[in-house]
Amino acid sequence: MSNKQLPDHCQNPAIYLDRRRHELHKVANQLTKTCLSGECFEHLAPQPIPLRDETIRIIKQARNILFPGYFTQTRIDPVNLKYYLGQQLSELHEMLGNQIILAIRHDCLRYHDNCVNCEEQGLDAASDFVKQLPALRRILATDVRAAIEGDPAAKSVDQVIFSYPGLFAISIYRMAHLLHHLEIPLLPRMMTEYAHNLTGIDINPGAHIDESFFIDHGTGIVVGETTRIGKQVRIYQGVTLGALSLPRDAGESLRNTKRHPTIEDEVIIYAGATILGGKTVIGARSVIGGNVWLTSSIPPDTKVLQNPQEPVYKGETIGESEIKCG
Repeated sequence: MSNKQLPDHCQNPAIYLDRRRHELHKVANQLTKTCLSGECFEHLAPQPIPLRDETIRIIKQARNILFPGYFTQTRIDPVNLKYYLGQQLSELHEMLGNQIILAIRHDCLRYHDNCVNCEEQGLDAASDFVKQLPALRRILATDVRAAIEGDPAAKSVDQVIFSYPGLFAISIYRMAHLLHHLEIPLLPRMMTEYAHNLTGIDINPGAHIDESFFIDHGTGIVVGETTRIGKQVRIYQGVTLGALSLPRDAGESLRNTKRHPTIEDEVIIYAGATILGGKTVIGARSVIGGNVWLTSSIPPDTKVLQNPQEPVYKGETIGESEIKCG
């Protein structure tokens, strides 16, 4: 090997590395041009946007408060409960306030809105959120009870709180909905997308969902922004509560209109059902069967079922008889 002439880049590694750095420099110039041209998207601003990791911390902190003793290694008993909750609330208020301030300031700068005293508004919104936590605990308790009552496989309250993805997604949705109601940008959707990523359950924070809501299994569920769901509703995996297809240029004009269905009290929607449209109302106590497709309203106390298809068995011979059904 020593008698053979080595390639140039082996003889002089610096030449090879300089060539690669020059190529990277060219790519950096090209990317810079796309950022400054306005044809692509970037966030070039003196202020940071809300952080995903901090948003997840807020969710975990809020769950520690909403379900004390379940998601922390800290030993909690009636003696130290008030101290524990006070400490957790103080930390939550500070974390949430900081991220709300970033979200509000981001909108002011990006959309050239008038300054609205971001710090004061952010801390006020965090306080309003914290004040709603007792009511949020009560409504989440109805969701837990709905799971126990609606699922024979649920062995205990602890099992539901620890391990049910439906309750996890509902809990985060209810937090996000409070922030949505306070008109906080960015954060509510960041929260529900975190739940979506972990559970496959996609609930828009703008949806209105009443108490005693139970999601069984849950994977693939979609609940659109303007959906309204009444009390004691139960839905299964793969259910879509969505909007009808819209023209490509209709997004802005229909942004604040009702585009998703209304589900009244005590409705059950089985796996794979799709219900679309802002004018679609599913009457109270109705049952929607699996894989049903609905774009129009139905009255209360109605069962909607897909036409059953007979099974077909082909090609297997058992003894002297061959099964040919269908």
